[in-house]
Amino acid sequence: MKSLLLLALAACSVSISAEAGNYRNVFVEMGYQPAEVEAKVKEVFNDVFRGPNKVYFEVGDSMGYVSDIKNHDARTEGMSYGMMIAVQFGEKDIFDRLWRWSKKYMQHQEGPREGYFAWSCKTDGTRNAEGAASDGELYYITALLFASNRWGDETGINYKAEAQHILNCIQPRDFKEERPFRRQMPGMPPSSGKIFLIDPETRLITFTPDGFGQRFTDPSYHIPAFYEVWAKYADDGRADYWLDCAEKSRAFLHKCTNEKTGLNPDMCNYDGTLMQGFGGRRNGGSCFRYDSWRVPMNITLDYEWSGKDADWQRQYGEKIQNFFYNQGVDTFVDQYRVDGTLPEDDEILQAGGFRKLRHSIGLVSTVAAASILCQHEKKKEFVDALWKARHEPFEDGYFDAYYDGLLRLFAFMHLSGKYRMIER
Repeated sequence: MKSLLLLALAACSVSISAEAGNYRNVFVEMGYQPAEVEAKVKEVFNDVFRGPNKVYFEVGDSMGYVSDIKNHDARTEGMSYGMMIAVQFGEKDIFDRLWRWSKKYMQHQEGPREGYFAWSCKTDGTRNAEGAASDGELYYITALLFASNRWGDETGINYKAEAQHILNCIQPRDFKEERPFRRQMPGMPPSSGKIFLIDPETRLITFTPDGFGQRFTDPSYHIPAFYEVWAKYADDGRADYWLDCAEKSRAFLHKCTNEKTGLNPDMCNYDGTLMQGFGGRRNGGSCFRYDSWRVPMNITLDYEWSGKDADWQRQYGEKIQNFFYNQGVDTFVDQYRVDGTLPEDDEILQAGGFRKLRHSIGLVSTVAAASILCQHEKKKEFVDALWKARHEPFEDGYFDAYYDGLLRLFAFMHLSGKYRMIER
């Protein structure tokens, strides 16, 4: 009787969850006690920021960074993720430290890339690269706007002004790099012409804002809900433009996900088709792998925050969960071709010096987060699998405290109702 009641409640909540601002505690819906959910979320947060395997480190009295430990660097991905998490949890000191480090070491303050962020730095702040990865800017802007809404702009950092500066800088402008891109990537075209974060023709986010990466996109960078935030809170005079970008991004996600499996490639063309050559089959860029893991969670985020594509998103959630269910909830691997077949050895993307398929907790996390989209009973098995999963080294020693840890935390935020659009 209890299980039937829980299923009925879950089905009822799904029917209203496309209403923006309805943040469900799916763990409680599944029978977990509110107090144990609170304790678990705190534990997972501490694993990332304060525990023995933490990826957050403070520098002096006012700065801090998030490190991809296995690669010995700090990335705009992790720094901006850390800021988003910090503002969601009300951790102002962590947020401000990460922003100060990002601004000092990563953000270009002048020159052809002004306003953009160098995507990778050593942990002492020395840049490993000058160019940006477009998802970092996406998260920085949204996190700063949330900080403005939560804490105001008179506590030492004018968060909204910082966000508006980035928004102005990412608009198309003339660009010519002093050191051509071909010197860093032999055979690739130079970075010159126009630089932009959002492709002007398609209004879709670029893979990287330069002459090379502007030719295609990364499905995991498509977070329509963030554009909704910009339209509502940026006050930059571009609200209609950002809303159109959100609609274009939703339409793109329909195109780039496989109709049978729900899987998407790491990189693809703006029309959603698979790439040839670089990023294509020969190096696995057309496979579902590390970047791709984020798409189920991004679609879930849009479902929760805007509810503007709810019917398709619910179908997507069940489709992708059905695929992984058929692979085995406790055994599915972390890289596939988008048709659901396993990649060949040369298509498998290595991580931490290992080229190996695994049952990675990062993907366990994002597939579980998609349970918010689903009505089928299978969703509980994915939620339970995440709850029980231990974030610890594999038998061969591989351990990813950074990417797996951050995605795990985001999933717990989603499923406990703690990942929200922060209103003014």
